[in-house]
Amino acid sequence: MMVLLAIHAMASDFWLGADISGTTELEARGVQLYNAQGEPRENTELMRELGLNAVRLRVWVNPKDGFCSPVDVLVMALRAQRLGMAIMIDFHYSDWWADPNKQNIPHAWKNLSYEQMKLALADHTRRTLQLLKTGGIDVRWVQVGNETTHGLLWDMGRAELHMDQYAGLTQAGYEAVKQVYPQAEVIVHLDGGCDPNRSHFIFDGLRRYGAKWDMIGLSVYPYWDQDAGLETDDAGTLRDCIANINALYLRYGTELMIVETGYEVARAEDGMRFMQQLIDAARTQTGGHCHGVFYWAPELEGHYPLGAFKNHRPTVIMDAFRL
Repeated sequence: MMVLLAIHAMASDFWLGADISGTTELEARGVQLYNAQGEPRENTELMRELGLNAVRLRVWVNPKDGFCSPVDVLVMALRAQRLGMAIMIDFHYSDWWADPNKQNIPHAWKNLSYEQMKLALADHTRRTLQLLKTGGIDVRWVQVGNETTHGLLWDMGRAELHMDQYAGLTQAGYEAVKQVYPQAEVIVHLDGGCDPNRSHFIFDGLRRYGAKWDMIGLSVYPYWDQDAGLETDDAGTLRDCIANINALYLRYGTELMIVETGYEVARAEDGMRFMQQLIDAARTQTGGHCHGVFYWAPELEGHYPLGAFKNHRPTVIMDAFRL
């Protein structure tokens, strides 16, 4: 009970977090993380030391290696809760990565009808959350899908083809969340947080077909915005994502959060400045309607360019999270 009280007593109007879903997989590979002073640290402990007060954990349906399964997520959630950190659960509704370029139906759900798919999605959501609740986890936020800019569970729930079915699947997830955690805030998450058009397409569609959500989650990445031709510089991403947050609140009347962000670790000084500006703008320029910023996989090094660590130690990018 004291841990739960500590979570809700923190800066509950604004959260600084990270998606650290790969923690147990890194450990299984023998990767040791360190703080800036070179002292060994477990990843969750290190995030808390860096000033973060929340974590985000993804769930896959039947991952082949077991990482990010419901049981694995419970292991990571317990670590975060023991440190008094708030917890966001991110359902991918896939056996592996789900994002704007792929929303693959889990193998076990391949031959289901639309009605059966809603039942399977709801059952997976309830079972996972019940496992966490039985384990004593206080889940504050739940994403029903990851970057569902084009819907989920393609092609059945592809928004451009079947907005009504995407909305129905989203509603099935929403209702399942509320059955286990009535107070949890349900998030619909899109990429390209600087682009109002994709936000309007999805949320107008969900509203048209009666689907509910409590919070809008956005990804804000200068790197990917420029790669996609949405922006020409970092300043454009910052300016336009804050403008979009404010406009989305006025249009839909729901709170928002930046649930993913990241910067090129090779430009760590620039990354620290951008994160400082993003966090400050999200806190002070949104009328209190943006409730946090989450860095995606800061500890990830190697093939992914937007982590925040070098030689298994945090770079200055993470200094931006020390308010």
